[in-house]
Amino acid sequence: MFNILTLNNISVAGLLRLPREGYEVASEISHPDAILLRSFNMHNMEIPDTIKAIGRAGAGVNNIPVAQLTTRGVPVFNAPGANANAVKELVLAGMLLAARNIPQAWRFATGLRGSDEEIHKAVESGKKQFVGFELPGRTLGVIGLGAIGVQVANAARALGMAVIGYDPTITVRRAWQLASEVKQALSVDDLLSRSDFVSFHVPLTDSTRNMVNLDRINLMKKGAVLLNFSRNGIVDDEAAVAALNDCRLHAYVCDFPSNLLKDHPRVITLPHLGASTNEAEDNCAIMVAEQVKAYLEDGNVTNAVNFPEINLPRNAGHRIAVVNSNVPNMVGQISSDLGKAGINIIDMLNRSRDQIAVTLLDVDREPDQKLIGDMGAIDGVLSVRYLGPADK
Repeated sequence: MFNILTLNNISVAGLLRLPREGYEVASEISHPDAILLRSFNMHNMEIPDTIKAIGRAGAGVNNIPVAQLTTRGVPVFNAPGANANAVKELVLAGMLLAARNIPQAWRFATGLRGSDEEIHKAVESGKKQFVGFELPGRTLGVIGLGAIGVQVANAARALGMAVIGYDPTITVRRAWQLASEVKQALSVDDLLSRSDFVSFHVPLTDSTRNMVNLDRINLMKKGAVLLNFSRNGIVDDEAAVAALNDCRLHAYVCDFPSNLLKDHPRVITLPHLGASTNEAEDNCAIMVAEQVKAYLEDGNVTNAVNFPEINLPRNAGHRIAVVNSNVPNMVGQISSDLGKAGINIIDMLNRSRDQIAVTLLDVDREPDQKLIGDMGAIDGVLSVRYLGPADK
């Protein structure tokens, strides 16, 4: 029986992937084996020693002390791409809202007073101040071509827009998914100088903080539109507002309100709605619950931000999962302990990523607690778990 602590409300669709006969799930629970959360800030939390995995039902993990958990040998799972369609739709909505001046026109319409005849006259005389432009033929620049960025780029192409993208770390999988008509930008500066709209889909790191500042805004076309549904801090908000005031930018659309932004007439700011759909919340919860379940039961790792991906099918024998520092001779020492105990390895897989390595071993008989203890005492080993027989 595994104990799962929830720090936020997690979609029932995800929790149903953790069957009651094997899992106890609650918002208050003793000695949890794993934690599921959404936006809860774990940085000031005392994380129990019993924790074996963390599951974030979303993409960003800024609210989780990943480095600390890595040193403890605890994987942090997330759900990249589970909310991609929700964010894509919001980006498209943002482009349309900005291009057609819809928020400003809506405010004008709701402020009309008088008889219906007087309102109709005011509409006809006032609508010319909200004349916008259409998307076909305009150029969208997409910075970050992961699951979300690729969907945004492809959808914009379907709307008749030209699309350029920049992502020096794009994966082969995402490249295959990207429409062939999407052109490659040589750099962020190159993309900004060629785009009518720019949408960001990158994590917030030291290298992406204030990625768009005043100098880079000055490279952009006059009347361009910035869209940030990625992370607060990617765009220098003060620089964006200054450019709006000087009429260098047409609009700034973002998901992160502040006192500086919320009342500006050329800013469309939403209350962090990027993944706020029922479907996205279900998808994120399902994905992360299945990943945590696979790790707890079989040691397999998918979509962990700090662990290597590893997947060893369970066909026979007894499974042992070892997490260790990525240093030489770890597998040799682990195998030596098994040999001393007279246990034969049926199958084995070892993968590493940065400072962490994971070894999954299927052996011919159940290890005793002494062997598990001996393996755990090897210098550099962070955790050893016996996961039971293949036919459990």
